[in-house]
Amino acid sequence: MSRRNERALVRPHVVTGGRAHPSRNVFDLVTLVISAGDLPRTGLSPEKLRIVELCRGGALSVVEIAGHLSLPVGVTKVLLSDLVDSGHLATRAPAQAAPTSRTRLLQEVLDGLRASL
Repeated sequence: MSRRNERALVRPHVVTGGRAHPSRNVFDLVTLVISAGDLPRTGLSPEKLRIVELCRGGALSVVEIAGHLSLPVGVTKVLLSDLVDSGHLATRAPAQAAPTSRTRLLQEVLDGLRASL
């Protein structure tokens, strides 16, 4: 039996200890998760250990972690919130493109109109 088939036999509520919601509501699909340090990993479930290992390589989004684990996003959010609570992981909002200032945009439009006259 392949590992994927074995995982399919484990119900999501077993992985989360019966919880359906994370302890914190800071996770969006694109929230970036990073390792917060080298805390002891004793007592962590296999899924939580895998998450910590994945995030040691760099920031991953919630949806990427769910994909690596082959778990639903909701289950992954519960596991991630546990790891943030324990100090194993930290989150940060995804980088957003710097907004163009309205003044600069309007100036460029004005310059373009002047150039066409």
